[in-house]
Amino acid sequence: MNALLTTVSVSDDHGRPILDAATREVVGHAPVHTVDQLNAAIAAAVKAQPSWAALGHAERSRILHVIADDIDAHAEELGEIITAEQGKAGGSGEAHGAAHWLRSAADTVLEPQSLPDGAEQHYVPLGVVASIGPWNFPVMIAVWHVAPALRMGNTVVLKPSENTPLSVLALAEIFRRHLPADVLTAVSGDREVGAALAAHPRIAKIVFTGSTATGRRIVESSAGNLARLTLELGGNDAAIVLPGTDVDAVADKLFWAAFMNTGQVCAALKRLYVHESIYDDVVSALAERAEKAPMGPGQDKANRLGPVQNPAQFEIVSRLVEEARARGARIVTGGTPATELGPLFYRPTIIADVEDGAAVVDEEQFGPVLPVIRYSDVDDAVRRANGTDQGLGASVWGADADEVDAVAQRMEAGTVWINQHGGVDPAIPFGGTKSSGYGLEFGVEGLKAMAASKIIRR
Repeated sequence: MNALLTTVSVSDDHGRPILDAATREVVGHAPVHTVDQLNAAIAAAVKAQPSWAALGHAERSRILHVIADDIDAHAEELGEIITAEQGKAGGSGEAHGAAHWLRSAADTVLEPQSLPDGAEQHYVPLGVVASIGPWNFPVMIAVWHVAPALRMGNTVVLKPSENTPLSVLALAEIFRRHLPADVLTAVSGDREVGAALAAHPRIAKIVFTGSTATGRRIVESSAGNLARLTLELGGNDAAIVLPGTDVDAVADKLFWAAFMNTGQVCAALKRLYVHESIYDDVVSALAERAEKAPMGPGQDKANRLGPVQNPAQFEIVSRLVEEARARGARIVTGGTPATELGPLFYRPTIIADVEDGAAVVDEEQFGPVLPVIRYSDVDDAVRRANGTDQGLGASVWGADADEVDAVAQRMEAGTVWINQHGGVDPAIPFGGTKSSGYGLEFGVEGLKAMAASKIIRR
């Protein structure tokens, strides 16, 4: 019996059933909190915040380290919940990663800055931070939000995705074991609760990771309270493979950049532009890896690819592939559901001979599908890669360091990787441009985003 799951799951009379992503069997029941309960949680967080801030950085950092140790100690239990409701293999790895990120936030140094004429810039808590998280990395991204907020002396009200609430509720339970009362509260509710959280007059900061459409609604909701915003929204990340690239040397990296977590990553590689001189070789290499990639329920740790997490996303993936097929694109491998594995499994799919204008290129697929687009001129490839309103990440691949750097400088994205794609580090700032959001997370910039600047002049 999973003790953490038993702690957070309620009876079927008082909760909403949460389904295993692979089998669609009931994992547990999440509480359905109301707007009144949300309001009570925010009021309690407001009351708790001054005392939490008064503990100081050193004591708050010490507590965060204790919590990180507890997350590591319960990573297997927490990972089982992640794997069940999200679908990924190795959910414990996400839990350990969350602990690592928590320690980094605790240890990052943010000192007052000296200014001209003896002035100083200090960073003080904002108040109550609202965290609204996604379903693809529910525990990891919750910690991305919560860790810097707590470190800077804020209290937090945390709302998980309706698709993956149990793992986040379990995470919150671990946090609450070590925090003063009401410093962190998780509220599991529907979209009405999420909208009320974003619009609440006592919320000083909203940090959200999710779709661009939902991000726009949060911006609208925050107009009344003028809450500060950090938004990490959708990404339709492009990669450009330059002529002369060693295909064998990069094929594995390219494949997993697109298919990590079954493609359900905001900063996954989603559009691959390949020079015509090596196009066929790249397509073949990716197809070979797609056909060999082990897929199945995440409880079997031999599997690397799991299901699409929810039926709505599964329908998006299916629609995009069918639209590409109807346009005459070549489905090199995959292109069909893998229903023998479970209702929401979709075979890893490589699509060739497809162009900009196809929905699978223009829209973020957020699933196990990669369109590979041929180009002949690098300037044209850059123009096409930049020809979207999203700009979260991008990458450039090639053997000539000077050429790769020159192309990377021209890519319109918050992060541009070279001969890699999608990696993040708790000490390196991360955030999007254009419709992929604004504000930075991680490291010193992430701490600053959770604080108000106060200038002291003498």
